[in-house]
Amino acid sequence: MNMADRIQYLRKTKGISQEELADKVGVSRQAVSKWESEQSVPDIEKVMILSDYFEVTTDYLLKGIESKPDVPNKTPDARIFSLMGTIFNFIGIVVAIMVWIEKQTTMSVAIGLILMAMGCMIHFIGQFIGNNKKISSKYFFMLNIWTLSLIPISCIFNFIDGMMGMHWWTFSPLPQLGNSVISYRLCWLFYIGLCIFTDVILSKNRNLKL
Repeated sequence: MNMADRIQYLRKTKGISQEELADKVGVSRQAVSKWESEQSVPDIEKVMILSDYFEVTTDYLLKGIESKPDVPNKTPDARIFSLMGTIFNFIGIVVAIMVWIEKQTTMSVAIGLILMAMGCMIHFIGQFIGNNKKISSKYFFMLNIWTLSLIPISCIFNFIDGMMGMHWWTFSPLPQLGNSVISYRLCWLFYIGLCIFTDVILSKNRNLKL
């Protein structure tokens, strides 16, 4: 199909006559007839008008080259991975606490840490292959500082409290009331303060915007 055939094809597809096309382009009917019979070709200005009117590219009119459809961006969104990781971390801390309440065993800590390790792994996979990495990382840590820090802080507190009081201690996902109510409350105060401080620092980072 040459240029003459393409003009004729597009005109007939529109369902208009040569005279109607001539009015749209600003030429005579004879000019359109000559284009379609290969007696002449439109100048570049007319090609651009034809392109706009028929909603095709100039390359298609001149050479028959059809434009390639836009290929959607297939890069995954890192925020989806961060959300999935956050869910895993939340499940991890909940399961760890439930197992501890039910069994009173250090296995609860292991279960919680394994699930949260999986959550963090999912997040970092998103950071490796996805887009929106900075914003997803910011909000991931703003939310997950509350889950990721609880078990380590609890285990460290229970160990130190047990050694100082010379009494039996165990790893658990929650601080245990050992030597005194004051030290127990200080542990929770430290945990909450650390999480709030981290969130404030991350929220003030103006370089990370939606």
